[in-house]
Amino acid sequence: MYLTFTQSTLRSFTQNIFKAMGCSSEHATLAADVLLKSDLRGIDSHGVARLSGYVRLWEKQRINATPNIKIVHETATTATVDGDAGLGLVVAPFAMKVAIEKAEKYGSGWVSVKNSNHFGIAGYHALMAVEKDMIGFAMTNASPLVAPTFANERMLGTNPMCYAFPAGKYPPVIVDMATSAAANGKLEIAQRTGKNVPEGWIQNADGKYTTDPHALKTGGALLPLGSDREHGSHKGFGLSATVDILSGVLSGANYGPWVPPFVAFMEPAANAPGEGIGHFVGAMRVDGFRPIEDFKTNLDNWIERFKASETINNNQKVIIPGEPEREAEAERTTNGIPLVQAVVDDLNAVAEKFGIEKLIADD
Repeated sequence: MYLTFTQSTLRSFTQNIFKAMGCSSEHATLAADVLLKSDLRGIDSHGVARLSGYVRLWEKQRINATPNIKIVHETATTATVDGDAGLGLVVAPFAMKVAIEKAEKYGSGWVSVKNSNHFGIAGYHALMAVEKDMIGFAMTNASPLVAPTFANERMLGTNPMCYAFPAGKYPPVIVDMATSAAANGKLEIAQRTGKNVPEGWIQNADGKYTTDPHALKTGGALLPLGSDREHGSHKGFGLSATVDILSGVLSGANYGPWVPPFVAFMEPAANAPGEGIGHFVGAMRVDGFRPIEDFKTNLDNWIERFKASETINNNQKVIIPGEPEREAEAERTTNGIPLVQAVVDDLNAVAEKFGIEKLIADD
């Protein structure tokens, strides 16, 4: 069962929860904006459904609601940011602003982040650069749920990466994806709706394929993009490793099996080599390569040609990266954001804990 809410209702509710945690109005507004952007774009796994998870981490004192986010190492075009255990929803935009400022001066800016937490959808941060006619990059490592090719041990996170390119008359091209066969949030959605998942997403504790979305709870693991070696899982492993090294090893954050878990009931690994979760963001000025209008004209042409390509089925068209999310945002901005009853119940339990008015569906 789904209940529908306007974005203003969910935004106000989410801001109030973050404020109740002790976040400033500015940070609460920003954090809520990141989560709402996910829900609007149809990425339900990373929207307000995650809110109670942040609250539980805060209760365990693993999230600092009033962080002193600062640059701890810097050159003209690069920097490392210490997030002071703050919300990744706030830390990552801080880092991207630094990258954009450096790009405005020198053509590109690259920022690694340590001592952070889950930063929501990578697309939110990459799009900040697109708004400045730049190419945006954003990636993060995550708690270990993925077994590398041939392994039966969870060593990597879903480790998403995003690349965003400004177009002219069309919306930006946004490649925003996990480097695992599926994001963990999709398992959570399957669990809430009582559905199995496709074969090739997960292996069980014995290293065998399973369609049970609860398999991670019994010692299973997500699989890299490609699922198995014959279908290219070594490439997914390589992409995930790249994200982990840039986000964790480069910044001084944790990496591999030491990345702190998002779920509060699991404690961080002992003898961790770094600090918190790591991110890596970047911005490049398009006009550092060619005039921005020329680039946009050619990217528009690229989009049109790919949309016009011959397809196997006449009822299907080539989907440009970012297109489904853009369509979802247009539809949900008009008709509201659907949440399953289980998520609403979870959010209302959090509201009751803080003495905040509960969610009431707008439909």
